[in-house]
This record gives sequence, C-alpha cells and structure tokens, in this order.
Amino acid sequence: MAEQRVAWGDTIDLRYAIRARNGTEILSNFDEPRADTLTLGDGTLAQTLEQWLIGVAPGERHVFLLDPWQAFGTSQPELVQTLARRDLPPDTEFAPDTLVEFAMPNGQTVAGRIVETDGESIRVDFNHPLADLPIEFEVEVERIHPPASTP
Repeated sequence: MAEQRVAWGDTIDLRYAIRARNGTEILSNFDEPRADTLTLGDGTLAQTLEQWLIGVAPGERHVFLLDPWQAFGTSQPELVQTLARRDLPPDTEFAPDTLVEFAMPNGQTVAGRIVETDGESIRVDFNHPLADLPIEFEVEVERIHPPASTP
C-alpha cells in the first residue's frame, strides 16, 4: 500500500509553528494538548502556507524558510486607507497600533491595524499583519482523516 501524503481538500491534524526568521515565535500549537484539525482549502490556514503541506506524510516534520511573497505577501500601499469617523460605529475606540475588525457590507469581516487617528478620520492598514516578514513555518502532520463517505 502506498504511503498516504497530504493533498488538496484533505482534513488533517496539524502541529505547526510560525516564527520570524530571528527565532521569535509568533504562533505555535506544538505545546498544546491536541493538534489543530483543518481542511486544506477551507480558509483556516492561508493558502500560501497550505501549499507547503502538499505531499507531506503523517509523522514527517519539516521547517520551511519562506520569503514574504511565499508566506503572507508584501505590503500593498493601496491597502492603507483613510476612513471617515462618521462612517464608523460611534462606540468603537480607535487607538494607534491596535487591530480592529471591520464589518463589510457582505457580512464578512476584515482586520485592519490602526495607523493614526484624528478627529475626522482614521488611517487603517489592511495588509496582513505579517506582510513583509520572512518566516519559518514548521509543520508536523499527525494524521490525514479518511474522506467522509457520501450516502
């Protein structure tokens, strides 16, 4: 029987860590009691990171050294926008260098980092918070779940 390897659409149990290249840990579940369960392509993990899991077999551990364009992208100037305070909920506090979730007309939310505020407007950076950062992406696939049977 051929060794099972991760493919698009698979549901897997994954241990992972994201670190800046200087070793600073940003996120890790290696010390958690259980691995995270996710399905490749469902949006739980950035697609740019999911691609590195393709072909990995359960039990394998890998460390990928990724440039910004391979991970969370590079900053796009057009994603830094000025919003009028009158268009925002009046009871929301906007402090520089904080992350705030904004509701979109379609019901989805998007996170933005407050760059600066004044009485009339706020400047918000909607780039991914890890944009421009070269990272280490360490992964260990614990299990590939069998496909759900259809009736």
